[in-house]
Amino acid sequence: MMKRQLHRMRQLAHTGSLGRTPETAEFLGEDLQQVEQRLEPAKRAAHNVHKRLQACLQGQSGADMDKRVKKLPLMALSTTMAESFKELDPDSSMGKALEMSCAIQNQLARILAEFEMTLERDVLQPLSRLSEEELPAILKHKKSLQKLVSDWNTLKSRLSQAAKNSGSSQGLGGGPGSYSHTTTANKVETLKEEEEELKRKVEQCKDEYLADLYHFTTKEDTYANYFIHLMEIQADYHRKSLSSLDTALAELRENHSQADPSPSMTAAPFSRVYGVSLGTHLQELGRDIALPIEACVVMLLSEGMKEEGLFRLAAGASVLKRLKQTMALDPRSLQEFCSDPHAVAGALKSYLRELPEPLMTFDLYDDWMRAASLKEPGARLEALQEVCSRLPRENFSNLRYLMKFLARLAEEQEVNRMTPSNIAIVLGPNLLWPPEKEGDPAQLDAASVSSIQVVGVVEALIQNADTLFPGDINFNVSGLFSVPAPQDKVSDRPASEELPAVAMPTPAVVPSPAPTPVPVAAKERAESETPLRPASPKFSRSPPEAGAPAEDTVRKSELAGPRGAAGRKERLTYSYRTLIFLLPIYFFVRLVNKLFWTKLEQLPK
Repeated sequence: MMKRQLHRMRQLAHTGSLGRTPETAEFLGEDLQQVEQRLEPAKRAAHNVHKRLQACLQGQSGADMDKRVKKLPLMALSTTMAESFKELDPDSSMGKALEMSCAIQNQLARILAEFEMTLERDVLQPLSRLSEEELPAILKHKKSLQKLVSDWNTLKSRLSQAAKNSGSSQGLGGGPGSYSHTTTANKVETLKEEEEELKRKVEQCKDEYLADLYHFTTKEDTYANYFIHLMEIQADYHRKSLSSLDTALAELRENHSQADPSPSMTAAPFSRVYGVSLGTHLQELGRDIALPIEACVVMLLSEGMKEEGLFRLAAGASVLKRLKQTMALDPRSLQEFCSDPHAVAGALKSYLRELPEPLMTFDLYDDWMRAASLKEPGARLEALQEVCSRLPRENFSNLRYLMKFLARLAEEQEVNRMTPSNIAIVLGPNLLWPPEKEGDPAQLDAASVSSIQVVGVVEALIQNADTLFPGDINFNVSGLFSVPAPQDKVSDRPASEELPAVAMPTPAVVPSPAPTPVPVAAKERAESETPLRPASPKFSRSPPEAGAPAEDTVRKSELAGPRGAAGRKERLTYSYRTLIFLLPIYFFVRLVNKLFWTKLEQLPK
């Protein structure tokens, strides 16, 4: 008995890594040996996929259609919508939308239940049979064959040993050993009979095992089709769901579409104005200048040029949100926001900031930085002009439009306190920023330093707007907001020629007790040179200002700047405010510079 167990252990020790033993290998050809190696992995794959796929089901496994649908989360959502719909007016927009959503969720739940039932019938059940019945049966025959072959080999060893013992006893001749010889001969005969019986069983089991392997070979394509059929069922489910959703959405859009869309401006969704690329926005709306840029500029030209701290002071969040929504849905209804220039300026900054790519583009970022680093003014201006010429057409058009407006805004700096430098500080980071680079430890510090260079670039663009962007411009370029007026034009005259008309008007504009023809002529010339605000029927205030000469005279005298002691006091106050504004920037730049060099020294050389 001990010898038999030791022999069995030696056989198990010789078993291959894939479960193949010398006993079974001698019956299999090379092809069947490869098939045998695929049995265990196929069983594990079928079992694991069946287990995970079963966990993906949302309904009750094995239930019929009605019971399964009731257990689905989509049906619970549909029930909640139905209960909420009862509390709403069925004729209201929200009530109609909720009613339609309830119906489509119910339909989606039934499509999902049908999908899961088909999946169970055509995929899960065959995989279960494969992993729990068919492949285990083949592996069971394999183990039986291995045991029979092992027992057969053991029996053959015993028979061989018994035959040797019988031969030795026969060589001794007669005498007392004759009885022992007879016993040994009988034992040999018994072992031969057992060996013959066991050999018959081995042959029978081998035939069954080979038949199983051939059967598995012929059905491997069928087993592979289970996974292909899984994806076909999923594709059919998604197609049905998408078709139902498309039908419901088309009906919802038809019921809730705009009653009278504008012929010149389609009611674009909110996402088509803010947060989309400039090229996509212009192409979809058929525009040359972005809608938020033109609308905000026209409104600010009408009402906000003399507003102190424009673009610097924040507007109310609710007003800004409502303005952006109105901008996207009905740009002809923006006149109500003209009285809040800070909200209009905030909407313009928000549009520039939410562009996926800055208006001055990522591709030219390094070129802008190189141009800003030039010290000589002539070389810097030439470099800026060269970079501007390389901008895409739509980016160049919108940048030119915006810079012309900002140059106009800077002409009113004595009143609105927005110098080109101040404008560049608040708007520069919204016009150009560096592309994000993952894994760069010094990017944060470098970005802070580069933002200062961006301010220098934008300031130079504003100061040299007429040189870099020559030609007149009509701010109301689309004609959407008003009929273009002559005041909308910006001339290419040097700033030095226009400053006397804005900041230092001639004395002829001040009323004189003894008017003469010369002051009258000078007054007319000064009034003709003074840049006027655009007249917009949509955005102009209702009370006309042309009939108030006294008020106009007072406004022009204020533009002339304070005189005497009061003027000195005003200038000191302005200088103090400027100093308070610039001191934090100065200390911030010093801190960023120190952090940048510290990080740079810490980097491995």
